[in-house]
Amino acid sequence: MTADGKGDRPGKSGLPLHWKMAIGFTVGLLLGLAVHYVIGAGNPAVQWFTTYITQPAGTLFLRLIFMLVIPLLFSALVIGVAEMGDVRALGRIGWKTLGYTVVVSGIAVLIGLVLVNWLKPGAGIDPASAQQLLAEGSERASAIVSSTRTQPKGLEMLLGIVPDNIVRAAAENAILAVMFFALMLGIGLVLTRTAATEVLQRGIEGLFEISMTLIGLVIRLAPYAVFCFMFNLAALFGWELLARLGAYVGVVVLALALHMFVVYSLVLKFVGGYSPAKFFKGVQEAMLMAFSTASSNATLPTALRVADEELGLPRRVSRFVLTVGATANQNGTALFEGVTVLFLAQFFGVELTLAQQVTVMFVCILGGIGTAGVPAGSLPVVALICGMVGVPPEGIGLILGVDRFLDMCRTTLNVTGDLMLATVVSRGEMETEDASGPTT
Repeated sequence: MTADGKGDRPGKSGLPLHWKMAIGFTVGLLLGLAVHYVIGAGNPAVQWFTTYITQPAGTLFLRLIFMLVIPLLFSALVIGVAEMGDVRALGRIGWKTLGYTVVVSGIAVLIGLVLVNWLKPGAGIDPASAQQLLAEGSERASAIVSSTRTQPKGLEMLLGIVPDNIVRAAAENAILAVMFFALMLGIGLVLTRTAATEVLQRGIEGLFEISMTLIGLVIRLAPYAVFCFMFNLAALFGWELLARLGAYVGVVVLALALHMFVVYSLVLKFVGGYSPAKFFKGVQEAMLMAFSTASSNATLPTALRVADEELGLPRRVSRFVLTVGATANQNGTALFEGVTVLFLAQFFGVELTLAQQVTVMFVCILGGIGTAGVPAGSLPVVALICGMVGVPPEGIGLILGVDRFLDMCRTTLNVTGDLMLATVVSRGEMETEDASGPTT
């Protein structure tokens, strides 16, 4: 740890971490493509290498990150709430975060729905290729569809946010339940100012610092993990899947790009009073980590450090907004879900009325709030929405082959959106502090 408590930044000496990751990404992609087209994905040696070397290496990296996510998320949210100083500040920041999340997610889904209705990517899929894609993804699609039947819905899902056993909730990776407990504990620390609670708060701060230190060590492995992820993707699939589903992939990427570089820039400029160019330059490391891991939760420690060191945001605000945002502010996921449902509807010839599309939009916003911030976490939600509007849920088998790439893209938007949200919310809080003095 450094004297200021920020911790040693991975990649400080020598080549910066994000450049190492970029090299790992590029080398993995090029080498994977060379293997795919020269040796062939079906070669036993390629199958063995991806199954027993690169895939386990990438999985091990993600497991190391996920192992530390719960203690990091818990401690960051508790400390972020406790450092507010009073419940009014918490309420103000909480409502701002929720309001911006709903509005910006709504804009994201609307962009996606407009582009799908205009460009109609589902109308251009070759039937033979479509049937092959359905067959290739049938087993995994069936597993995802069956899992949606066991997912809590409606009132049960709402009640599930409040855990009856926090240890079991953490063991089952029920992120929203853990966040609720952390929120309540933070409020309790704000309302109960005693010597004992101050010791507890310092202990939780210690847990946060330890989690950040350990994750900093794990992050040093990121360039090698990125190499493994990209090698697997390129060696096994090449560009064929992207070519077959080119229209669908193109619409998703176009919608994500418009939302990131147009909507986020406008919000930063006119609401946050922050230079978009400066913002995107500062968050490039978090964006690359998000693209590589396809996980908002795995990128959380990098996002926390970027908010502190590159953007200079108040820690009490960034810790709260980013930990909540890792699960609740997922614009890219909401956009992807809306585009995918309408794409599958077009493919299967299901005409969705305006009212049904509005329903899809509303559920996608809610789905973006409740979707797990892990790779492929949105696929069960897509299957659920398909079933609601009469689209065959098994159709997600069509897009499973390209989902990893799209997951990387939408996670990049999610993480960038979290940092954008923290930047916008911080502006109002800094102005409040300048007017009335910092809270204690």
